[in-house]
Amino acid sequence: MTAPAPTPRSRWIQEWDPEDETFWNATGEKVARRNLVFSVLSEHIGFSIWTMWSVLVLFMGPEYGLTPADKFLLTSMVTLVGAVVRVPYTFAVALFGGRNWTIVSAGLLLVPTVAAFAVMKPGTSFGTFLLVGLLAGIGGGNFASSMTNINAFFPLRKKGWALGLNAGGGNIGVPVIQLVALAIIGAGGGPRVLLAIYIPLILAAAVLAALFMDNLATVRNDTGAAIDAAKDAHTWIMSFLYVGTFGSFIGYAFAFGQVLQVQFGRTPLQAAYLTFIGPLLGSLIRPFGGRLADTYGGAKITLWNYVGMAAATALLVVASVDKSLPFFVTVFVVLFALSGLGNGSTYKMIPGIFQAKALAKGFTGEEAVAHGRRLSGASMGLIGAVGALGGVGINLAFRQSFLSYGSGTGAFVAFLVFYGLCFAVTWAVYLHRTVPEGHPATATEAKAQLSYAEV
Repeated sequence: MTAPAPTPRSRWIQEWDPEDETFWNATGEKVARRNLVFSVLSEHIGFSIWTMWSVLVLFMGPEYGLTPADKFLLTSMVTLVGAVVRVPYTFAVALFGGRNWTIVSAGLLLVPTVAAFAVMKPGTSFGTFLLVGLLAGIGGGNFASSMTNINAFFPLRKKGWALGLNAGGGNIGVPVIQLVALAIIGAGGGPRVLLAIYIPLILAAAVLAALFMDNLATVRNDTGAAIDAAKDAHTWIMSFLYVGTFGSFIGYAFAFGQVLQVQFGRTPLQAAYLTFIGPLLGSLIRPFGGRLADTYGGAKITLWNYVGMAAATALLVVASVDKSLPFFVTVFVVLFALSGLGNGSTYKMIPGIFQAKALAKGFTGEEAVAHGRRLSGASMGLIGAVGALGGVGINLAFRQSFLSYGSGTGAFVAFLVFYGLCFAVTWAVYLHRTVPEGHPATATEAKAQLSYAEV
């Protein structure tokens, strides 16, 4: 099988079979990698726009009239919208085509950017900031559509690396906008300079997607698959685990700078010098989390990653109580890196889990691959949306902790307990076989459970 050349007018590919190694080696890999590059670019800028309020609040001094609680509420609501829009963005790929939706979703980023440029000045009401901040949430949707699109382009044996690279390249939009903000603050510039820089970048992403990406005609919305995925317990179990990894990453990305300002008295410039480091490492390491999962199994990497996250959080409690800024920043950066590693391993688990279930049900060959791809693609939007809600919880937890105790210590204790629960769920569901091998009434479940340790 050879990859049909997409027509210049529509850019639609009618047949696509990445599991066929002859097809993949001949032309499929080249096409998939090209689409990956420009999908990452759009998703990268989407993450920057989604998280731009994590740096805009650093510019908002006393003259803006906002309290720390107001700022945590603002970033919580931006995170919430970014989580919710991931569901429709997931299905938009099959409805409009991956290339076509990338053009549209990139172009839509102009709305929150231009709106923020218009209102970003002292004297603007908190309600107006909140409304404009909500618009920025659409940037969070680009992740879901990009992951769904790239999931269809790559074979199962390469999904861990490809999805990790796609997501990591998108995640890195967080530290990039924080670095740009650092440069602007250091040069004495204002927030509108930051926003003005991103307007031409958004336009460039949309144009490049139009020129170099393709639509896969083989990707179609399957309402039945969405319903089946929503009914499957593993969709919700993986959503819970993804709250612990990606929810941590995006929540800390929004909150880190504010914690440094409120708890440790850092100036905007001093906070900006530190905030980008954790998201940068967390983004860069995500593809390696996927690759480790490809090699050793996603469940095993995820399990031990939660051990590391819990240990780092326990140290953060100590650093918060002792008010040791160097220790606090060092451990927080480690926690960021672990959240990125876990992002890669958990997302690799999703297609593997549904493939294992297909094999356990008796499907073989291409039939098993198609069944697993059908359910994993449908589940990704739900998992991504629920996982991003973890960022809302983190910002609300910090808000309440500062209101109640004057520090983030209470929030870190809550996060430590949650990571312990994530460890327990990963072990109990995917690594601890509870069904006796050979039990006639549960042979299918036993076969599936034996396979989960390899996902």
